[in-house]
Amino acid sequence: MQRKAVMALIAAVAAVAAGQAVMVLAPVVRASAVRLPASRPAAAAPAAVLMGQDGHYWAQARVNGRTVRMLVDTGATAVSLTAADARRVGIDPTALTYGLKVATAAGEARAARITLPSVAVDGAEVRNVDALVLDRDTDASLLGMSYLSRLSGFDADRKTLRLHP
Repeated sequence: MQRKAVMALIAAVAAVAAGQAVMVLAPVVRASAVRLPASRPAAAAPAAVLMGQDGHYWAQARVNGRTVRMLVDTGATAVSLTAADARRVGIDPTALTYGLKVATAAGEARAARITLPSVAVDGAEVRNVDALVLDRDTDASLLGMSYLSRLSGFDADRKTLRLHP
């Protein structure tokens, strides 16, 4: 009798581990309903951006499926692309209307407002991101707050910036 109970218990544990429902029908062992906690999707791991030798965080972002090196800039209101990077991701800068005046580190510039279907850094993806294309090339494209503020969060230490999807 004891052997049958042990075998039934082993079968029940194996079935639960396999994610299957178990009902044991034996006169000695009474089965009771066991509720397993509802499964939740695993939280995505944060994307890690290492600090460059210049003391800035440089991200390899995927914009429209193409890689763009971007300076992470929490002081930038929006993601901004240089004209060269805009061309790289399939945007024709000559077809845009540059109706905005913006202040950049290099001085005043004109910008065209666009929406990028997707911006992702190491899996931390945001869709339909407001962005700007500058009318002249600046030093770098910027990963600004129109992307960063749509993440669940971000934090940094002396070597790594973590972007939480």
